[in-house]
Amino acid sequence: MAIKQEILKRVKQTCLHDKHVQLGATMVEFGGFDMPLLYQYAGIAPEHMAVREHVGLFDVSHMGEVTVKGKDAERYVNHIFTNDVTDMPTGKILYGMMCYENGGTVDDLLVYKMGENDFFLVINASNIDKDWAWMQEHAVGFDIDLQNRSDYYGQIAIQGPESEDIVERVLSLPCKELVFYTCKEVTTQGGESIIISRTGYTGEDGFEVYGSHDFIRECWDKLIAAGVQACGLGCRDTLRFEVGLPLYGDELSEDITPIMAGLGLFVKLDKAEFIGKEALAKQKAEGPAKKLVGIELFDKAIPRHGYTVLNMEGEPIGEVTTGYHTISTDKSVCMALVDSQYAKLDTEVQIQIRKKVFPGKVVKKQFYNKSYKK
Repeated sequence: MAIKQEILKRVKQTCLHDKHVQLGATMVEFGGFDMPLLYQYAGIAPEHMAVREHVGLFDVSHMGEVTVKGKDAERYVNHIFTNDVTDMPTGKILYGMMCYENGGTVDDLLVYKMGENDFFLVINASNIDKDWAWMQEHAVGFDIDLQNRSDYYGQIAIQGPESEDIVERVLSLPCKELVFYTCKEVTTQGGESIIISRTGYTGEDGFEVYGSHDFIRECWDKLIAAGVQACGLGCRDTLRFEVGLPLYGDELSEDITPIMAGLGLFVKLDKAEFIGKEALAKQKAEGPAKKLVGIELFDKAIPRHGYTVLNMEGEPIGEVTTGYHTISTDKSVCMALVDSQYAKLDTEVQIQIRKKVFPGKVVKKQFYNKSYKK
């Protein structure tokens, strides 16, 4: 009992933790935080479909936020980021990775351009301490003000085809003019500066709002009172998986480069320099030894993380990174990192699930069509 209490002490809580408990959420540890897995006894599916068909509300306050300001802000961000922020317009957001010299992934992140020499970086909860130490280490020689604001910001995500109407009507936050991967600062009636962006992690239209803990709690209460479905990490994972979005620790890691993960679009090798450029350029030119693919099984069996992928001769060729029986399309599918020679579409493979082997084929990693406002 003493050991369990000590573990609980080390697990962090978001500013909305008590709200989840009041709603009867099933809580789990994720990224060092005590987070809601799901709210409904009926399982993940109702929350998942609320986002696909209507609107859902997520607590994403566990995510990390870092600000980069100063004369060398643009040069510094370009140095640590695989995408290119050169002449990036204010209000634009870019997705990309931070990489080690060998090309392995430190983290994947979003970079917001808030103004001239003013950037807002959103990083993964499980990597906050590691990322922050890495950013500080590589800030030497740059004239910047680098701050970890993760403890200040709370964050919610409003996702689904009805999200625009909900944000405008319930939260009174103007958002219609925002298109996918753009953001703006808004001053609230209380004089607080908050950030709203047309982003998300579900494959649906949606918004993310960043602000003080008090402001985020007020927003949560308004949305719940308006009947918006609270959604947990369970459906957050099924939603992102269906549209082929990676999760750090599964589809990206210190050992999985952006090139292996099929994310070369976000690696701008024509930039003058960035950490890991040489290794990634070499890997792209030669071709990676392993590639991330989608696999569809011909059976209803569910492939899980870590399960072995086999060729048709029964030889191991890779491992499953994420797998589900999809809620939206009713198929048993997974993403897997396999030897490159087996990455071609329609290649027949097998997956070892416990003591049985189930046949399938390589398919596109996007199992469900995304629906964004361009």
